[in-house]
Amino acid sequence: MKDIIEPYVTPDGRTIGGVLMDMRNITLRFGGVEAIKDISFDIREGEIRAIIGPNGAGKSSMLNVISGFYHPQEGEVWFRGQKRPPMKPFQVARLGIARTFQNIALFEGMTVLDNVMTGRLTHMKSNMLAQAIWRGKAEREEVENREKVERIIDFLEIQAIRKTPVGRLPYGLKKRVELARALAAEPKLLLLDEPMAGMNVEEKEDMSRFILDVNDEFGTTIALIEHDMGVVMDISDRVVVMDYGRKIGDGTPDEVRNNPQVIDAYLGVAHD
Repeated sequence: MKDIIEPYVTPDGRTIGGVLMDMRNITLRFGGVEAIKDISFDIREGEIRAIIGPNGAGKSSMLNVISGFYHPQEGEVWFRGQKRPPMKPFQVARLGIARTFQNIALFEGMTVLDNVMTGRLTHMKSNMLAQAIWRGKAEREEVENREKVERIIDFLEIQAIRKTPVGRLPYGLKKRVELARALAAEPKLLLLDEPMAGMNVEEKEDMSRFILDVNDEFGTTIALIEHDMGVVMDISDRVVVMDYGRKIGDGTPDEVRNNPQVIDAYLGVAHD
């Protein structure tokens, strides 16, 4: 059994904590197709951990295993030093794992504020009747949750659109609202599935800044899938590389960048 590993210092001088999540020998099959083949890697507390690879490599499937949407046929998922049994996504969310999606999953007819408030559902203790009456504990809970959401809205600089229906927003702002909703859950581990897909250069710069700020100011551990290698190499502490469901690289951005197997399979840069 692998114990929690001691903190370590990254090449750029950042101190990263012990293992928060440990994926051990994960294999996921759909019928006769192996989407993930005996992959092991960990995510350390306080780091930004990137998962990269070509289309069809199994990256989103791995994120779905972490978030409880898929259950692997083989292997173990450990979180905060405990082996995690098969769980449904809402149970995983209660453990402190939140995510965004590759295809934006927001309530288009609701305002930005109301969408972000849905991220507080796991923190709401009052029953439906108490919330309908909106007195006493339910009222105090609502006010507290609203205050936390407003701070996140300010942090992500979306105050001006807080009352705007999400369906009216441009793509880049919708991505930011989805990030806000995930942050509203106060996750210990934040999963981002292609947070910059479809964005222009300016929008990518903004999102990169917010991801770094979330990691730095909130201390949130982040695991992300991203195809923009410039972004990955700039903001990640460590990178795991997948190809056809297998792990072919794992290490710091520089180690991955110079890994011949990764170069051949994904980065496409000639080497001797």
